[in-house]
Amino acid sequence: MTSLLLFGATEGGLFDFDATLPLMAVQVVLLTFILNALFFRPVGRVVEEREGYVINTRAEAKKRLAEVEKLEAELREQLKEARQAAQKLINEAEQDSDKLYREALALATAEANASREKARREIDSQRESALNQLKVDSEKLGDLIVERLLSVK
Repeated sequence: MTSLLLFGATEGGLFDFDATLPLMAVQVVLLTFILNALFFRPVGRVVEEREGYVINTRAEAKKRLAEVEKLEAELREQLKEARQAAQKLINEAEQDSDKLYREALALATAEANASREKARREIDSQRESALNQLKVDSEKLGDLIVERLLSVK
């Protein structure tokens, strides 16, 4: 202690070991228990409850995300099937339309050919009739010319 006195320290200073130190230790421990009982445990309980809620919510969210991904995959498959069915219907409709077009074209061509053939026959008939009439008229005219020529002499 003498050496401490030389540096200006007095008795009862900072490093005086009397009943104050154990009393302070008891106060710190008692304050720790009180604070733990009043503040830290309820706050810790709330924090643990929230942590449990967050964990449960995350697990539920992961579960729902998995369900959503599964539903998305199913919907994509249904959409793919619907597109394929629609494409098939479109192809069938195009084929039916093409078939109807070809049938209508064939029918129109047949009708046009029949009409043309009928018109050709009518023209041939009228030509024959005209030729016959012309022949008859030319014979009459020839007879008339011969008759007039014979009567003039």
